[in-house]
Amino acid sequence: MIVLAAAAALAASAAQAQNPGVTADLKNAAGQTVGAVTLTEAPKGVIMRIEAKGLAPGWHGLHFHEKADCSKSDFTSAGGHTHGGGDRVHGLLNPAANETGDLPNLHAGADGAAAAEVYTTLTTLSALRDADGSAVIVHANADDHMTQPIGGAGARVACAVIR
Repeated sequence: MIVLAAAAALAASAAQAQNPGVTADLKNAAGQTVGAVTLTEAPKGVIMRIEAKGLAPGWHGLHFHEKADCSKSDFTSAGGHTHGGGDRVHGLLNPAANETGDLPNLHAGADGAAAAEVYTTLTTLSALRDADGSAVIVHANADDHMTQPIGGAGARVACAVIR
């Protein structure tokens, strides 16, 4: 049994060494670190682990945005959602949807803390780490997953640079 456990640990360590992923600080409009985002390439997509604090209690839209730029306090410097090229439609519940930046909502508890692990097949880590990188944006409101262009998610309240 000890040999099997050691072999499993070695295999897991080797897998992590081949695919370490990327971790980025999640910052609020004041530039304070309010959490972290870790992205890991999966065989058919990306696994994102996000931890945040200081959010308003409730649901928040969560998207990949097209530029690794959180320099403006309203985070508009991150551009729009990642699209994957061509004409794209927003919304995980929209039958015509094909936007690569769409993600499920993030829920913050009464204390403003949120933590989730999300898997998406709509993009890859290499696509998110292209020449101009990308950003993970947390919005003030929930995404209804239908309304164009951002599902009514409202203002951008936190941002993490992905390079």
